[in-house]
Amino acid sequence: MHGFLDFLKWSLGERRRGADRPDPDPATFVRVAPEFVVPRTSPDQLTITWVGHTSFLIQIAGLNVLIDPIWSDRASPVQFAGPRRWVPAAVEFDRLPPIDVVVLSHDHYDHLDAGTVSRIARRYPAAGWYAPLGVGTFLRQRGAREVVERDWWQESAIGSLRLTCVPAQHFSGRTLGKRNKTLWCGWTLRSVHQSLFFAGDTALHPEFGAITERCGPFDMAILPIGAYDPRWFMGSVHMDPDDCMKAFTQISAAQDGRRLVMTAAHWGTFKLTDEPMDEPPEKMRERWRASGRDSNDLWILRHGETRVFG
Repeated sequence: MHGFLDFLKWSLGERRRGADRPDPDPATFVRVAPEFVVPRTSPDQLTITWVGHTSFLIQIAGLNVLIDPIWSDRASPVQFAGPRRWVPAAVEFDRLPPIDVVVLSHDHYDHLDAGTVSRIARRYPAAGWYAPLGVGTFLRQRGAREVVERDWWQESAIGSLRLTCVPAQHFSGRTLGKRNKTLWCGWTLRSVHQSLFFAGDTALHPEFGAITERCGPFDMAILPIGAYDPRWFMGSVHMDPDDCMKAFTQISAAQDGRRLVMTAAHWGTFKLTDEPMDEPPEKMRERWRASGRDSNDLWILRHGETRVFG
C-alpha cells in the first residue's frame, strides 16, 4: 500500500507529464437503451445491464440485484468537486425495475454513494443489502433496513439466491484518518440455474482459483479492467488488462471445462487514473485475441447495454 506522500508524488508530479496520452471525446462512449425485463425475469434467466463503472443491474433467480450502485454525478463526498461522470448513469433511476437486493464491494466513493443509498432505501424499503464487515452502519444511517454484513467466505441467502462474500485485494476508507476500518470484497451469486462472480474492486491476487473451487464453477465473471496507471502506484489495488487475463486464467483453470463469459467493469465512467479513458477496453480486446479465446466470451458492454446469458 502506498501512503499520502506517494499520492502527492503521483498527483502533483507524474500526472502533469501524462498530457501526451490524451483522453477521447466523451461522445466516444455510446449509451444505449437498456432492455432488462420488467418487472422481473423468470427464475431460469440471467441478464446483465451496465449502468456504468462497476454498477450493474443483474437479473438472476427471479430477483433484481444492483451491484455497487452509484447514480450521482460525482464519485465524491460533495457534488461540486471530485471525479465527474463522463457518461450519465445509463439506466434512469426512475425506470429501474423493483429492486430486491443490493450488493456492495467496499466503501470508496465510486462504489458506495450516500445519495444513491438513500434513494434506493426510500424507493425500495424491503430490499436486502449485502455488504462487507463494517459497512452496515453507513447503510442503516441512510435508511437501509435489511442489512447483512459478511466476512470473507461467509454465505447468505435470499429466496433461492445464495450469496458468498469472497476475498479481494484492495483497501477501504472514505477519509484519510479511517483507512481499512471496514472490509472490501467480491461476491458470488448462485441460483439453481446460473452462477456469477463479481470480483469487486481488486488487484491481481492468488485466490481466484480458490474462489472458483469453493463457489463455482461460474457462468460469468465480472472483472475490473481500468484505473491502473501508473502501475507502481495502482498495481497493488487495481488490475490492468494483463492482470485481468491472469485472473481469468486462474478462474478458468478451476472451471472443469465449463464455459465462462467475462464482463468488463471499472472503466469508461470516472477519470480516476492516468491511462486514457478508452484504453482499457482496447487493451482488453488485444489481450483476449492474443490468448486465442473465443471473442464471444468477452463482453465489453456499452453504457446501458443489456445482455442475456445463454
